[in-house]
Amino acid sequence: MNTTGLIIWVIVIIAFMYFVTIRPQKKKDEQMKELISSLEVGDSILTSSGFYGVIVDNLDDSTIIVEFGNDKHCRIPMEKSAVTAVEKANAEQEEE
Repeated sequence: MNTTGLIIWVIVIIAFMYFVTIRPQKKKDEQMKELISSLEVGDSILTSSGFYGVIVDNLDDSTIIVEFGNDKHCRIPMEKSAVTAVEKANAEQEEE
């Protein structure tokens, strides 16, 4: 009877760890994949290093060209995975 109780506790602890750590991380990863796949030219973004910019070109599946500042000459290629937040360019037009 003692061994059965121990096995049940181990199963309960593993289930708890799944719902507390693994499941929320998977959900966050899904949201990031969705965010990255929705990137379009003209979107304002925030990078993981804290820079704000605007997407000016989409090179391939993993690389974008981002324009930083008002200079219009500061265009840097970067990985899509470095994007942490997006403000859609057409969101302002839809509200009006």
